[in-house]
Amino acid sequence: MASLDSVSIAILLGAILVMAGIMSSLVALRFGAPLLLVFLFIGVVAGEAGPGGIRFDDVRSTYLVGSVALALILFDGGLKTRFNSIQAVLAPSAVLATVGVLLTAVIIAPVAKYTLGMSWTEAMLLGAVIASTDAAAVFLLIHGRGLRLRPRVAATLEVESGTNDPFAIFLTLVLVELLSLGNSTAGGVALQFARELGLGTIVGIVGGRLVVLGLNRITLPQGLHAPFVATAAVVIFGAAQTMHCSGFLAVYLAGIVIGNRPTRAHNSVVVFLDAATWLAQIVMFVLLGLLVSPERLGSTFLPALAIALALMFVARPVAVFLCLAPFPFPRREKLFISWVGLRGAVAIFLASIPVLVDLPNGTLYFDIAFVVVLVSLGVQGWTLAWAARRLHVALPRAERALRRVELDLPGQLEQELVGYLVRKNSLFLRRRVIPSWSKATLIIRDEEILTPLEAEPIVAGDYVYLLAPPEKAETLDRFFIDMPQAAPVDPHMLGDFMVLGEITLGNLAEVYGTPVSVEQAELSLADYFDINLDHAPKIDDTLPLGEIILVVRSLGGGRVNVVGLRLPEDEEPPGPPPRRRERAKRRVREAWKQFVESL
Repeated sequence: MASLDSVSIAILLGAILVMAGIMSSLVALRFGAPLLLVFLFIGVVAGEAGPGGIRFDDVRSTYLVGSVALALILFDGGLKTRFNSIQAVLAPSAVLATVGVLLTAVIIAPVAKYTLGMSWTEAMLLGAVIASTDAAAVFLLIHGRGLRLRPRVAATLEVESGTNDPFAIFLTLVLVELLSLGNSTAGGVALQFARELGLGTIVGIVGGRLVVLGLNRITLPQGLHAPFVATAAVVIFGAAQTMHCSGFLAVYLAGIVIGNRPTRAHNSVVVFLDAATWLAQIVMFVLLGLLVSPERLGSTFLPALAIALALMFVARPVAVFLCLAPFPFPRREKLFISWVGLRGAVAIFLASIPVLVDLPNGTLYFDIAFVVVLVSLGVQGWTLAWAARRLHVALPRAERALRRVELDLPGQLEQELVGYLVRKNSLFLRRRVIPSWSKATLIIRDEEILTPLEAEPIVAGDYVYLLAPPEKAETLDRFFIDMPQAAPVDPHMLGDFMVLGEITLGNLAEVYGTPVSVEQAELSLADYFDINLDHAPKIDDTLPLGEIILVVRSLGGGRVNVVGLRLPEDEEPPGPPPRRRERAKRRVREAWKQFVESL
């Protein structure tokens, strides 16, 4: 009975610790504290050296839990990644995720060797352990503070975070094998890397396609689609690992494949995995905090602090600037990406491998990684939002708490039901228009369900439910966010006229014949300014688009929402015939006049 009681007590204490982590997140978000730091602190306080007095030294169980947690976190990141948004940054992100990790480890190695008295191989191992970033923590803080990163910066960090973990894990395992067995060769390492990368890619893509096929073909009971996908992610990870290839790369790619294909119950899967990812991070960091011995940290704290500072102010910036040198990133964006080198779960997780395989001084890696993570989360995590604003790579969100209801419709995959509260300053209420690919289906007013015809005119406070393709549901948000009043028409614009910032470059190209690339055609004018300006947009900022000059005429929520067009006067731009072009101009002017009158 005593053993059963101890199990019950362990379950109770574990649940209390997780609950404490969940509740502490409310306080952390309010004061801007990095959440992962809070979870680590809870684990330390509950541990043997803290008031909790819980003795926990099971590295094997921690490694197992950490592997599954990281697999789910990477899968969730891949699931939310839209391939068309990352195509333009695949090359720089891949360089950062591979060459950047290697450069970081190489730069840290001399610091570790001379501060800790390690051999060169041991110093390289320590550099590999702390070389990868934790972008999940970055976006958690950015979103919590109500910021939105510039599209190119966000996409670069997103892809880097999903692909640098597998390379850091590969580099760590190679160095551990070299230290424990001493029989690795350059050819063997290259072959192992090719197998990890190539086979991991194949397993991820094939596994993702099989999950999509099963999700859409198998009729599961309601509520089981999300657990099925989460379990399938762990299966893909485990299958890749047993084949001795990168399970972390495989599960990230599987998430991208699934997230970019129409699937049944997509919204419920995303919501479920969001919750699972939160729980995984809490459990992993609490366990890692329990493993730490504050008494051991005393003797290595100063060398660990020196390594952390070298990592933040030397290794990461040098690696970022060298890796991004061939690509057209402004200096401000490079500085911000350098500062976003947050270390988190992966660093401490990798540091447990030397302990697990009984390497000499194995606990030293764990203790150093723990201090590095503490310093990184404490310094970079707390200043991340400030740095984003100062470097003008993040813009405040127009609306931080917009609620979008998404309901899957059984029997088909092309449409879902999307619901919004109609706000008095929303574009939907001002202009009475919605995209052509959406359709208003029902209105809820004073707890009564009405058809759109019965509800006319729709007023503020109504709830509108529309049919829309799942992949375009987020685009509807801009029509239901409270928008500031647009600036009056500038009388000095003379012959110029204005269009909304949500108009795409492709739309302008059709009217004026301005050449734009396929990638640019999908960008809105607001996104075009975000990407090409090296500072936050201001009134009267200009950018060329072929022979047209785009002029910022109005801002809303830190974004461009009205753009003036200056057309060439000396010669007609190539494009549609004159009559067709004049008709197009007239339609744009009339649309603008109607928009201004509706405000």
